[in-house]
Amino acid sequence: MHEEAFETEARQTADPADEPDPRRWRILAVTLVVGFMSLLDVTIVNVAIPSIQEGLGSSASTVQWVVSGYALTFGLTLVAGGRLGDAYGRRRLMLIGLTGFVLSSAAVGLAPTAELVVVARLLQGASAGLLTPQSSGLIQQLFSGPERGRAFGYFGLTVSLASATGPLLGGAIIGLAGEEHGWRLLFLVNVPIGLVAMVAIARLVPGRVDDPDRERIDIAGAVLLGLAVLCLLYPLVSIESGATLPLVLLVGVPLFAWAFGAWEHRLQRRGHAPLLDLGLLRSLPGYGGGLLIGTLYFTGFTGVFLTASVWLQDSRDVSALHAGLLLTPFALGSAVSSPLAGRFVSQVGRPLTVVAIATMMTAVALAALVGPGQSTGALWWAFAPFLLLAGLGGGAVVSPNITLTLAEVPPRMGGAAGGALQTGQRIGSALGAALLMTTYQVVTASHGGDAGFRTALALAVAILSLALAAAVWSWRTARVTARG
Repeated sequence: MHEEAFETEARQTADPADEPDPRRWRILAVTLVVGFMSLLDVTIVNVAIPSIQEGLGSSASTVQWVVSGYALTFGLTLVAGGRLGDAYGRRRLMLIGLTGFVLSSAAVGLAPTAELVVVARLLQGASAGLLTPQSSGLIQQLFSGPERGRAFGYFGLTVSLASATGPLLGGAIIGLAGEEHGWRLLFLVNVPIGLVAMVAIARLVPGRVDDPDRERIDIAGAVLLGLAVLCLLYPLVSIESGATLPLVLLVGVPLFAWAFGAWEHRLQRRGHAPLLDLGLLRSLPGYGGGLLIGTLYFTGFTGVFLTASVWLQDSRDVSALHAGLLLTPFALGSAVSSPLAGRFVSQVGRPLTVVAIATMMTAVALAALVGPGQSTGALWWAFAPFLLLAGLGGGAVVSPNITLTLAEVPPRMGGAAGGALQTGQRIGSALGAALLMTTYQVVTASHGGDAGFRTALALAVAILSLALAAAVWSWRTARVTARG
């Protein structure tokens, strides 16, 4: 049933006269390298904060914005970046975004003060927001049927690996290059990789297809959506640096979200192209359900790694590299399950994500029960194996959810719809990091690090249970729709 739906969707959205681009797998490889690089920079600097603070002689709250500022501007530009790619071509937006990413990476690595590092990181995050949605848009454009599921499987693998291997790679680079200059190398290494990728993009990625009916970009909608995301993300990332006053901005979230919805509805009523077709949420139940699943999953998933890294280095007094190695089994599990899940999602459908989320919940619960209280040496058998199981489950969540969420989205909105999906992931990541780290710090202050870590993981399981409920609801909705 699911495979037939994929084939039907492919026939509806593709020109029968068009043959698949013979270079599509090479194009995918280039976009995944770029996507991995931009997503890796979300987590790779977590282990570098002490080195940056010592090297630049700045406060902890200032340096925290090296992490938080990137996540903030990344989330702000995703939907607009995706829509620009829909309208003006993936190649153009990838070249613009990658140019900004390379230049800002060099600026971070060479900046003499913490303030300049933060400014450059803000620009780097905005550039990454232009880049990332082009990957999902290109997959929508170049692949169809079960082949699209395989392509999204590799994309999901990229997301999981970038999230899980960031601390390990960051710890390894700092360990090899030294505390003083190692953190700068984390950013400077993007320059040669980005320059090579720019050449490949210019040669391989297709340009814009001429469309006489192409509409101008909805700038007002982009501003309203950006303000809504800003009012949500800014307080969340501020909590990580100890600031609570920005929480008052949360009152602006429903106001700007309502204004955005009203403006988009007005544009569509007048026959103009919106920034994001909100009708997708009503006409495609799988899209709205997938957005909710992705947001809840990343809320529960992302904070686990940040909390585990802090717990290992604070309570177990291990090095950043040692902590990264202990977290590596998750990446290994994801590397196995992501491509397999992408291959079979067109046959299995939403039940695949239901089983995968349940598997990850079980693994995180076991890690919370067994890991804390063990000696550092025992963590190799009392903690790391459960992360391997969590990786097997987690790898089968991201790519199938992306595939199923975007399966019926028309290619003309593929970039914007993919950008909205990834915006939900960024919001979930920021929310999860704030919730789990705050829980860990509060409980640790009164009951110790092991109790704090166990409580934080229990909260992660509770959040993942909401993602599981959303996946079951989406599955049941799909079955009812199929019967109808």
